[in-house]
Amino acid sequence: MAGSELTNLKSPRVKAARRLTKRAFRDQDRKFLAEGPQAVREALKLDGVTLELFTTAEAELRHPELVTEATLQGVPVHRASGEVLAELSQTVTPQGLLAVCRLVHVPLEEAVPATPRLVAVLAHVRDPGNAGTVMRAADAAGADAVVFTDASVDPYNGKCVRASAGSLFHLPVVIGTPAAVAARHLRERGLRVLAADGAGKHTLDDVDLSGPTAWIFGNEAWGLPEEVLAEADDVVRVPIYGQAESLNLATAAAVCLYSSARSQRVP
Repeated sequence: MAGSELTNLKSPRVKAARRLTKRAFRDQDRKFLAEGPQAVREALKLDGVTLELFTTAEAELRHPELVTEATLQGVPVHRASGEVLAELSQTVTPQGLLAVCRLVHVPLEEAVPATPRLVAVLAHVRDPGNAGTVMRAADAAGADAVVFTDASVDPYNGKCVRASAGSLFHLPVVIGTPAAVAARHLRERGLRVLAADGAGKHTLDDVDLSGPTAWIFGNEAWGLPEEVLAEADDVVRVPIYGQAESLNLATAAAVCLYSSARSQRVP
């Protein structure tokens, strides 16, 4: 544990971490912030990902195993005041633990294995909470990778990282790839590319999901652009059996991903 408690909001160390709340600086420094015990725990499981750890005295008492693990890995641990953690935090109620991590995304060619089964593609998804929840659902469904197209939110956005609940560190993540390029590459890898859209001609009940599948999910407000829909092998909608007008993006994505995962596992 580094010497005295950090209390100065204008100290170089605090300022260097604080700038990572902005995407331009994350891209420039090749670093991002992972906040909360779950995110820190998962980050520490990957060699060389965690670069620094900030913790309050209270959080250190609640999660001594995380501080111990960081110390064993040679990660600098900074005890900081609640005011400093609040300055670095992007939540209303900071949890007192925050890691500075190196970016973990990989190129599309490396993310998708030779024989993939399930991939999620986020095209024009702008809401970070939705995007992070889709990552979490993809992880739970056993997806091979998640692709963020060039028109989607930054997966290192603080809200997106929190919503992923550690899944950002569990599966390969690709960023910045045009949707058309992603669709063609995934098809070349043997995946059937399905676009999830409320105006789809077929429903989940109509299509065979037992084979390798890549799902493309779009913006909750306006769906997928025509040029993205044109890249899909089929456009599929989630059936609505009740009176709800629609499902939100994260819920619909979870239904689609689990439908594929279960169909692929049926003997």
